[in-house]
Amino acid sequence: MIPELGHYALMLAFGLALIQGTMPIVGTRGNDAVLMSMAAPTALAQFAFVAIAFGALAVCYVTSDFSVVNVYENSNSHMPLIYRFASVWGNHEGSMMLWVFILTVFGALVAAFGGNLPPPLKADALAVQAWIAAAFHLFILTTSNPFLRIPNAPLEGQDLNPILQDPGLAFHPPMLYLGYVGFSIAFSFAIAALLEGRIDAAWARWVRPWVLGAWMCLTVGIAGGSYWAYYELGWGGFWFWDPVENASLMPWLAGTALLHSAVVMEKRGALKVWTILLAILTFSLSLIGTFLVRSGVLTSVHAFATDPTRGVFILAILIVFIGGALALYAWRAPLLKQGGLFAPISREGALVFNNLFLTTACATVIVGTLYPLALEALIGAKISVGPPFFNMTFGPIFIPLMLAMPFGPCLGWKRGDLLGAAQRLLAAAIIAALAIASAFALEHGGPVLAPFGVGIAIFVMAGAITDIVERTMVLRLPFRAALSRALGLPRSAWGTAFAHFGIGVTLMGIVCVTAWGSERIAEVKPGETLEISPYRVTFDGLFNRLGPNYRDLVGRFTVRRVAGGLIGHMEPSRRTFTARNEAVTEAALKTRGFSQLYVSLGDPAADGAVAVRLYYKPQVLMIWLGAAFMFLGGGLALSDRRLRVGAPQPAKSRMPTVEAAASAVE
Repeated sequence: MIPELGHYALMLAFGLALIQGTMPIVGTRGNDAVLMSMAAPTALAQFAFVAIAFGALAVCYVTSDFSVVNVYENSNSHMPLIYRFASVWGNHEGSMMLWVFILTVFGALVAAFGGNLPPPLKADALAVQAWIAAAFHLFILTTSNPFLRIPNAPLEGQDLNPILQDPGLAFHPPMLYLGYVGFSIAFSFAIAALLEGRIDAAWARWVRPWVLGAWMCLTVGIAGGSYWAYYELGWGGFWFWDPVENASLMPWLAGTALLHSAVVMEKRGALKVWTILLAILTFSLSLIGTFLVRSGVLTSVHAFATDPTRGVFILAILIVFIGGALALYAWRAPLLKQGGLFAPISREGALVFNNLFLTTACATVIVGTLYPLALEALIGAKISVGPPFFNMTFGPIFIPLMLAMPFGPCLGWKRGDLLGAAQRLLAAAIIAALAIASAFALEHGGPVLAPFGVGIAIFVMAGAITDIVERTMVLRLPFRAALSRALGLPRSAWGTAFAHFGIGVTLMGIVCVTAWGSERIAEVKPGETLEISPYRVTFDGLFNRLGPNYRDLVGRFTVRRVAGGLIGHMEPSRRTFTARNEAVTEAALKTRGFSQLYVSLGDPAADGAVAVRLYYKPQVLMIWLGAAFMFLGGGLALSDRRLRVGAPQPAKSRMPTVEAAASAVE
């Protein structure tokens, strides 16, 4: 009964989405307040029915209802509860349910907290949101129904894909989807603005909190997926430039540009047309990522390779929404009033520079990801575009962006003083130069340019600190006065500093681990010892261990410093899941500071020897620590008082809630 309830609720949600997508637009075109007012309650009702459908599917998984095909193919009663629940989105059908659930959550939030939006803008935005939802409701109902039944229910399920039975699965996909789908709000507001033919700084204030929230979730989702791949797949890398990895990076780059562009639009009323285009492109890239993962054109550990029918359906969605949005933009954008002027050397100019390099980097990733697919589709030729291409093109684009990043907050609006900004950053530059010299002195071997990468990372971090130091005057005022200024700073200023500092931290981790990391692959027998960088690793032997739905072949290793001194033990394993009879690698990690020793176990040989991979990863944890700083910075900016208070309004039309919520976040 529960699966049928979920299926019926999803069909009702589809019907409500059609109503929400048509009536409000008819109302805005005819200036009918009654029809426009239908948007909010219909969005809330649609969310309620999708929540019922999603909840029904979750109940089927948690209770191990193997009469449901989707549950039978992706779950097992012996799995721990957390994995049975996470299995809801560990497959194509369930992940699409999560996609539309989050989409309707955002629509419901706009409906519930958008009371001070202009009624036509709110109605049009919710209508666009509804049409996106309707397309994916129809996709699920016709090609990816998660509630299909098996006539004769089996006693046991086939189990979840072994590599997905990890705590990271319970965290990574929902956060990633909150980012992907969160950008739909910016898309809907952009289309609504084009339909209305009016866009101003207030529009940017309404949109920026949604963009910032989506960017935060996508940041932590990408970082979580990177760490999951690092420790779960046994290869020791944090980023492979896999096409599906790139599918999440592309909207992050475009979303970062959109976030900065919206600042210029809000503060100076400039870059209006460009900001609208970025809002369209960012969500379009999220849709393209959805197509890549679910169309079957890619084979990846991240992808749900499925039948061509699904791919054709999603391709049709792409054509309708992306093509329709760009066509509307080409028609209406020239009619929009352009914004204010500013000097090239200004904070606006720095943000334009930021947008230029971010969009160029995004275009590079798009070309490297889609060109092989397009070439194969057109002429049948197969080529491989991998890490060498991206490393050679992406890095040089980001270097000038990193060097320019500390200058932006130090420049004034409209017209800035580049020499003055350079003088304020002199201490940061000196610290970076000392870091470069230290890296040359302390590290031997590795790429000759690596110390300069360290210097750039230090410059970015020191520049973020300099911004706060200058704002608080901590070096020029008594401590109490500086503390008072620090407490009085807008949280958006702290958020900007934390986010920029986090980018420097991530860059430091990437440089250190790629330049000075080491790897060793060997076959060892009990009692034999291997050395890697500062460690000596001794293989003690193998033993077996049982889990709830798997059995482990565990290798025990003793770790000592080369100079002497016991550090501890490590126990990597080969984990075999009994239901599927598939084995996966469970790496062992030993953390010292921000560095890690990484041991991955291979299959044992008949003579008792076992193949092992050892990696020394210097400062590798800084990669994900930087993402945590970026997330924290976004949270601080999102909590800025001006997001709650909003811009001053006439007494009769003050905006008391969340849309008033959308004032400046720097």
